[in-house]
Amino acid sequence: MEFRCRLASPNGQIVEGVYVAENETRLRHELEEKGLYVLSLQPKGAIAGVSIRLPQRNNVNTREFLVFNQELATLLKAGMPLVQSLDLLKRRVDSPVFRRVLDDVHDKVRSGTALSDAFAVYSDLFPRVYTASLLAGERSGNLDVVLRRYVDYTKIIATVKRKTVSALVYPAILVSLALVLVTIIVLKVVPAFSDFYTSFGADLPLVTRVIVKVSDVVREQFLLLLLMVGGAVTTFVVWVRRPGQHARFDHVLLRLPMLGDVALKFATSQMARTLATLLGGGLPLVNALDIAAKSIGNHYMAGELDRVATRVREGESFAAALEARGAFPEVAVKMAEVGESTGALQEMLNTVADFYDEEISTNMERFVTLVEPVLLVIMGIVIAGLLLALYMPLFQLSSVLS
Repeated sequence: MEFRCRLASPNGQIVEGVYVAENETRLRHELEEKGLYVLSLQPKGAIAGVSIRLPQRNNVNTREFLVFNQELATLLKAGMPLVQSLDLLKRRVDSPVFRRVLDDVHDKVRSGTALSDAFAVYSDLFPRVYTASLLAGERSGNLDVVLRRYVDYTKIIATVKRKTVSALVYPAILVSLALVLVTIIVLKVVPAFSDFYTSFGADLPLVTRVIVKVSDVVREQFLLLLLMVGGAVTTFVVWVRRPGQHARFDHVLLRLPMLGDVALKFATSQMARTLATLLGGGLPLVNALDIAAKSIGNHYMAGELDRVATRVREGESFAAALEARGAFPEVAVKMAEVGESTGALQEMLNTVADFYDEEISTNMERFVTLVEPVLLVIMGIVIAGLLLALYMPLFQLSSVLS
């Protein structure tokens, strides 16, 4: 978080500025350790001492973050000390938030704090996988190698996400256009036809009467319907944010046809690649499982992996624990078993991740190929049905006039 501070130095000089810290207590403690007197300290954007949480970008740009890690790995491999490398790189950062973070990290490292501990303070800005990778690199003495491995890991995960989202964009656009078009017909076109037919005083076909009635209800209760939709969305968001409910929702998501299969494969790929990255850095399997469980986007699968970590901590093998839970695909379990038995678990996990990444790409292409024509047909049927119901009385107009 960002805090606006008014400070007094020991010589009586007043200083005002914005500082980044995990919370107010920690920042106050750090400032007092530096010999500064805190006159006022409040979250940035607070009015009259009351914190107003406005939408703001307090995150670090992914591309800039990856470039920083690539350059840091290059400088460390070239033999430049860590403190000097951080001092050089922080000047080249454009993001104000990231620059303030690197200033603080540089000060901490210069005073003797480990790099992983310095970044761990900003757990809301950086994933836990990153700080764990730094810790593994510091313990093994191969920090530059671990940084490069983390950059590769992040790029692959981002590529898979981007391909998945891109495949869903076109169907989403089709559905949105269909909803907009149907809304325009119901709110604007149907009332015009209704007034036209009413002037003749003839009985309308049943389908036409139903559509006219629906149009009247929607127009009369439009605000109420919007409030009901907004209330339903709000209720759903509040329910999902309750402890344990997000995992239930993700479990239901896994059971959806086609999309559920893709979500399962993506969670498995994410788990396997995260474990491989951490194991490659020298982190023990149990610690790597704990971190990977908190890095999986699907909360249900994260909970299952957390239970796997508990069983492994109790002495059970990784593959046996996976098989006992029954949540992960059989192919992943078998390949993990082969990796454990041959002592090449990291390589097998990378193979599992590559296999499922390819499966996700294939499934999404197949999904889009199937869904696009189906959506077009459904849109055509709905819109054609509406227009046919509206124009049907015109076919009886001659008899009405006679």
